[in-house]
Order: sequence, then C-alpha cells, then structure tokens
Amino acid sequence: MSLPLPPGAEFSVLMPVYRADTAERVRRAAESATVEQERRPAELVLVRDGPVPAQLEAELDRLVRELPVPVVRVDLARNAGLAAALGAGLDRCRHDVVARADADDVSYPHRFAVQLPVIEAGADLVGSAMHEIGDDEQAPLALRRAPVGERDILSVSRRRNPVSHPTVVFRRPAVQAVGGYEHVPLAEDYWLWVRMLRAGADVRNVPEPLVGYRVSAGSYARRGGWRVLRAELALQARLRRSGHVGLLQWVRNVVVRGGYRFVPTRLRELAYRAMVGAPRR
Repeated sequence: MSLPLPPGAEFSVLMPVYRADTAERVRRAAESATVEQERRPAELVLVRDGPVPAQLEAELDRLVRELPVPVVRVDLARNAGLAAALGAGLDRCRHDVVARADADDVSYPHRFAVQLPVIEAGADLVGSAMHEIGDDEQAPLALRRAPVGERDILSVSRRRNPVSHPTVVFRRPAVQAVGGYEHVPLAEDYWLWVRMLRAGADVRNVPEPLVGYRVSAGSYARRGGWRVLRAELALQARLRRSGHVGLLQWVRNVVVRGGYRFVPTRLRELAYRAMVGAPRR
C-alpha cells in the first residue's frame, strides 16, 4: 500500500486512439470521462497511435479546442501498439494518479467520485465491474463482475485477468516500479497486474459497474483462432516462468483457456459471460 494522498488529488485520464476507432465514439468516450464526471480530471491525454482517417483526425482537433478540460495530444508517427502507446502517454501525464479510458467505452458520471477516494486512501490500483453495452447505452447486455478483496483478486489472477483494463485508476509510480506496460500481445494489462501483485502492490476492485464496455458482433469472434492461441500460450509461459502459476495450474490454463479459443463463437460468448458475471439480459 502506498501513502495516503490529500483528498481532491488531481489526476489525468489516458486514452489511446487508433485507426479503427470512430469519431463519434471517441467524442462520446472523451466527454464521458471528462465533462460528464462528478469529479473531473485535470487533463485528458489523447495518444494517437499512428495515422488515423481524416474524420477522426478532425475530431481529435475539435476535442483539443472544445473540451473545457485541458487536452494533451501525443501523436505517434506509426502504429506502435497498445503497450507503446500507453507508455508514451504515461510519460506525458502531468499527474501521478492516472485513469485509463478506452476510445469506444463510456465512463459513468460517478466513476471517479467512487474510485479516487480508494486511491487517496492508499491503494495503488483500483478497477471495477463493468457493463457490456451495444449501441444503446441505456440497455446493458451483460454485467462483468470484478473479484473484490486481496484474496479473491490474487486467486482469480492465477486463472484469468482479475482487473478490467478500461476501468482502472492507478498510481503511476506503482506501475513504473515494475517496468510499466510491456509488449505482451492481447495481455499487456493482465501481465502488468500480475507483476504489480507479485511486487506487493495494493490492487483492488469495487463491485459496482462504473464503465460501459462497448461490444460488437465480432467481439467474441476475435477471442478465438490460432493467433489468439499463440498469444495465450506466450502469456501462460510468462506466468509459469514468473512463478505466478504452478505446474498444475499452468496445465489447467493451457487446456481450458487454449480450448476456449476453438469453441463456436456463441458458446465462447456464453462461457465467458458465465465465468465473469451475469448472463445477457
């Protein structure tokens, strides 16, 4: 646990953007994480990860001009990937407390009012449960629960990612102390949380859903296939080498998580939702 912070500590919001994002959703995500918050951030750091379409480029320019919260743009000349984009953004954040936001998700208005007091009390990282949403934000499709408490978070971390990346607020020094984001395809966040847990960081979740996580028709299809299996095996090898999972747990993970990549998409969706929370409404 880190030392407590004074109430009302200022913080940054870090949001990467790349070519597949849409102007409309980027604006929605940016506004929900800034001007709509009961507790507003001191700045929004937008990382443009490589060239983007003209419409999205124009929207980023408008956000800089129009948002009442200061916006810092970090433009990468080429698409460097999530880990590099987040690393570049962290370097430009002016504050040691940083909230993550994805460019197509929605932060609920009370999100930071709930999470920042937990950080101020001494936590190094705090995530939350989140809703899956489609085009209609007011009609959640499912609830992704979050493990709460040190024992449950550590236990879950040996089987799957215990913290939803789009929901986190963290202390930058605690992230940097373990080397920050590393390039681990499809698991940069999971691998970071594991390293923080093993270093003794105070990692928490609140049970309340504070983010609407955007899913599309292809979201669960992208969780399958050989490319994802290779990434999964590489991650499991890291978890084994680090000592975070023992041999038996490693075998279970490879069999269960590897096999999951090749079941029919609808079954994959149902299995994942059964594992992390409530079924589709």
